[in-house]
Amino acid sequence: MAFNPFIFVVLTVSLFPSFTLSRTLLSETTTHTDLDVSASLQRAKAVLNFDPQTLDPLDQQQQLEEEVQTLTYPNASYFSVQLHPRERLYKTPHKDYKTLVLSRLERDTARVNSLTTKLQLALHGVKKSDLLPVQTELQPEDLSTPIVSGVSQGSGEYFSRIGVGKPSKPFYMVLDTGSDVNWLQCQPCSDCYQQSDPIFNPSDSTSYNQLSCASSQCSSLDVSACRSNKCLYQVSYGDGSFTVGDFVTETLSFGNSGSINTIALGCGHDNEGLFVGAAGLLGLGGGSLSLPSQTKASSFSYCLVDRDSGRSSTLEFNSAPPADSVTTNLLKNSKLDTFYYVGLTGMSVGGQAVSIPASLFQLDASGNGGIIVDSGTAITRLQTQAYNSLRDAFVKLTQHLPSTSGVALFDTCYDLSSLRSVKVPTVSFQFSDGKSLPLPAKNYLIPVDSSGTFCFAFAPTTSSLSIVGNVQQQGTRVSFDLANSKVAFSPNKC
Repeated sequence: MAFNPFIFVVLTVSLFPSFTLSRTLLSETTTHTDLDVSASLQRAKAVLNFDPQTLDPLDQQQQLEEEVQTLTYPNASYFSVQLHPRERLYKTPHKDYKTLVLSRLERDTARVNSLTTKLQLALHGVKKSDLLPVQTELQPEDLSTPIVSGVSQGSGEYFSRIGVGKPSKPFYMVLDTGSDVNWLQCQPCSDCYQQSDPIFNPSDSTSYNQLSCASSQCSSLDVSACRSNKCLYQVSYGDGSFTVGDFVTETLSFGNSGSINTIALGCGHDNEGLFVGAAGLLGLGGGSLSLPSQTKASSFSYCLVDRDSGRSSTLEFNSAPPADSVTTNLLKNSKLDTFYYVGLTGMSVGGQAVSIPASLFQLDASGNGGIIVDSGTAITRLQTQAYNSLRDAFVKLTQHLPSTSGVALFDTCYDLSSLRSVKVPTVSFQFSDGKSLPLPAKNYLIPVDSSGTFCFAFAPTTSSLSIVGNVQQQGTRVSFDLANSKVAFSPNKC
């Protein structure tokens, strides 16, 4: 499905094998960096044999890590959870790494399509009454407002373990910066997909509370409905998958970091499509119903580790960014408050600026253009003109590498099967304040099979919206300073 794998509040996985960035000053011009071909291929092969059942219980690991975090961050407003990759939840059914990659890329394409569709609806002022309803177990007469399929509210490739209700019961939840609505599957089910945990039963929780149709939370939904004065919600995804049910408030717990009462979330009784593993989703977008907004967080940060590494990291709220961060402006689109836009002005390859008009990265007054940071998109998308210039600059400096045919959305690939490591030109993001963020080689040259084919991990888009994906973010702590409208990038902070 178009729905990108789930994100947990403690991160563990990034989309493809990982590389270590040398301890170089970020202000220093870095022209080349090393790609460890052997290590990347070893991880690619290992992920196929990974079995979650062989791990120590994640609950025990999480508890130990959160106890350490609680001691390290005594600030009462600070809370943190572990983030895990999709592959840590269930054993992949794919028999070879290339089919796994193609599956990831198919989900990713659907994810991008759903984000751009969501933006276009906002830009063109499409009203809820203009949308066609989705056929579900809920009868049309129960819905006060039509609902739509195919407009994604977001998804992700990473999961967290969150407690829901009183007494608290733990569930794996997707973590997603591209959506605002929090939801999880609930009993009774008219149609529920298979998840790792038992399905949440509202009757077991003393803090469960149904929201009325007149509530401010209900009126904040993009798509809402009313039945017997009970607020109903629906969230749809780019491939037609959806969740629908009661809109309620509940208590969410974050390990030993504490709990927060009356968080509005969807209690889904009809959840259909290609969801897998996680019980639901945590929305980390900029809208009023997102978790950061409801908790009045001044900041939050995450670090996405390599998805094939089997490691984890954390999602943190109200913590200061590392001192060595590269910081730029966090921008808002007046037409859509969910997405996090950043002040990117250009890119460089091998220490040389790529000839790309700065206007291709700028958000205009009408809400078009700009570039967002998204946890659920895997591969960075650039407007076609910008992508072509970046690719051509990279190809020009990699003529010593044996090229091979493209794969899926990648048009620039190399046969590195005979090499153990290789030096490649460094690709860097350039920000509006003149600062630069060089990427490690594994964040833009990724294996697409287990035999040594590596591809340049950027892709063109015909949309005016550009997206920094999680492959380019892996290994970097990304901090969203909501109070001061800044975003910070800190390499090697997982």
